[in-house]
Amino acid sequence: MNIRKYIAATAREALREIRNELGEEAVILSNRATSQGVEIVAMNSEDVAQLSGSAVSRFETGKANYAPQRVARAVEKLSVENVLFENIAAQTAEQVKPVIEKPIVKPVQRNEDRPPESLLLGEIKSMHSKLQKQIETLSWNNVQQRDPQRATLLRRMLNAGFSTLLARQLMDKLPCGDEKGELWIKQVLKRNVRVAKADDDIVSKGGSYALIGPTGVGKTTTTAKLAARAVVRYGADKVALLTTDSYRIGAYEQLKIYGKILGVTVHAVKGADDLRLTLAALRHKHLVLIDTVGMGQRDERVSEQNEMFDEADVARLLVLNATSSGDTLEDVVRMYHNSKVIGCIATKLDEAVNLGALLDVVVRHRLMMCFMANGQRVPEDLHPVNIDVLLHRAFKPVEEKSPYALDEMDFPLVMAGVNSEVYCAL
Repeated sequence: MNIRKYIAATAREALREIRNELGEEAVILSNRATSQGVEIVAMNSEDVAQLSGSAVSRFETGKANYAPQRVARAVEKLSVENVLFENIAAQTAEQVKPVIEKPIVKPVQRNEDRPPESLLLGEIKSMHSKLQKQIETLSWNNVQQRDPQRATLLRRMLNAGFSTLLARQLMDKLPCGDEKGELWIKQVLKRNVRVAKADDDIVSKGGSYALIGPTGVGKTTTTAKLAARAVVRYGADKVALLTTDSYRIGAYEQLKIYGKILGVTVHAVKGADDLRLTLAALRHKHLVLIDTVGMGQRDERVSEQNEMFDEADVARLLVLNATSSGDTLEDVVRMYHNSKVIGCIATKLDEAVNLGALLDVVVRHRLMMCFMANGQRVPEDLHPVNIDVLLHRAFKPVEEKSPYALDEMDFPLVMAGVNSEVYCAL
């Protein structure tokens, strides 16, 4: 039986060692404070399975003779072998006590589809999960007490819209005793946000580009803004506008109005064959911009649209609404992003309360930011990406208390159990 004892300065460090050596399914047997730090006793989940198997083997093999009382006796046997859990710490003893005093196996009706050992292992895993969350919560409570500056920075990142994954990784790497923690975080994020350089400017490079994204993110207006920049540099006869939006009422007419103002031709295309023929006829143009139909990121037509642009070998720019929540932006990028997406354009920056979610998604998915838009004016409200401005706005303190902001009481509950890592070059 592989029962291991781990001693570390904090519970979080001990848990990290346990996960590295015994895996994510390791079972915590006990936890106590010592003069050397926190002592945690744990064992491999496979050994727990063997213990449960040896205890259950004492049962009669007939299913009709199985009863919950026998499972309770098996649990008593396991407790003699030191499998029952101790309180995780004195300060959380009252919280954990009601959980520990309950029997590991609840009385259940006989179920021929579930053998006794599976019931026992299920309850042990459930107990392991509850105790692990208690330890994580205690760990972040200790962070707030020992390092209030770090806890304040972490809370500010979460309230700014950053994900717990990225925020926690940055806090783990934050240099100890650094009073300029916010400046350090901004520098790390600045290094990890990919910003388009002069050589990446699509207006200068030319070619065919489709602006994609869900409904209402500003694709049509952004298309007109890009076209206006190209017209100023190369003339109206070198620019063309296309639209695949035949669903939305007035979509073609709206783009046609922009085209008339700018003096460029506007074409409506339907299907991959029509798109290829139209692009072939416009190959003498310096820049061809394609406005696409707005659809939810979970719409099945998204894959059809990607196939159409793949067949025509059209590069894509993903338009991201800065006012969207982190979950929504994550879903949009996951559904739209592929190898043909060369970058993104952030829109509606003037309407966004915080920009943490936008920057978080850009960093984690390694998206290149090409432009940022902060209004409806064509072409004035389209600008090159200024990462310093974006970071300043992301960390700007909120003047009024938001009902969605985390306070000190909510903070440990949100951070407990967040163990995944993300790529972020420090």
